[in-house]
Amino acid sequence: MRVLVAGATGAIGRLLVPMLLADGHEVAGTSRSAEGVKAVDARGARGIQMDALDAESVNAAFQAYRPEIIVHQLTALGERDFAANSRLRIEGTRHLADAALEVGARKMVAQSISWVYEAGDTPAAETVPLDESPERSRMMAGVKALEAESARLPEHVVLRYGLLYGPGTWHERGGYVARQLREHAITANDGVSSFIHVEDAARAAVAALEWPNATVNIVDDDPAPSREWLTALAAAFGE
Repeated sequence: MRVLVAGATGAIGRLLVPMLLADGHEVAGTSRSAEGVKAVDARGARGIQMDALDAESVNAAFQAYRPEIIVHQLTALGERDFAANSRLRIEGTRHLADAALEVGARKMVAQSISWVYEAGDTPAAETVPLDESPERSRMMAGVKALEAESARLPEHVVLRYGLLYGPGTWHERGGYVARQLREHAITANDGVSSFIHVEDAARAAVAALEWPNATVNIVDDDPAPSREWLTALAAAFGE
């Protein structure tokens, strides 16, 4: 299949591109920078420079490549800019969907998040209502827009990932969480989180190319309170 990975140099995207190539797909990957394009080319895919917040840039990329399937892995979380990330989910996904429909693409696989549900005492299935509390309104606006825009395509799979760990994530050795531990700026509590290794997240995106329309939680099977996992992480990192 002819696949376009939007956000091909991120933590998931850079693992995903070689997986797709290994499965025999024709692959292009986007980056905002010329350096990112070169990195995609170096992995054996076709690098395309594209700014997802610029509709003309997105249209030009899609017209040049004309993908069948879009794998949306765009985020703005490297600098922890949550406002920019919400904008990317809202405007960027709309631009992707518009351009995809224009070139006749049939499917979008999109990265969402799993900590969007109403609070409860048990792990949340995909059928649990989304959290509509005012304090989470900005984040939820981005998530709902991303998922709705993805569903405009004839086929769509939304991957609600757990917290990512592994290379290139906040939970890698020397990463954001490690620095927070070192500075005693993070506190363990009874709040429960579900995780997913970044490589498993990429593998789920590959598998989703064959899945029917769905919204799916992509998480481990052993959620834990931070008083357990944060303590274990601190010990592993020597913090």
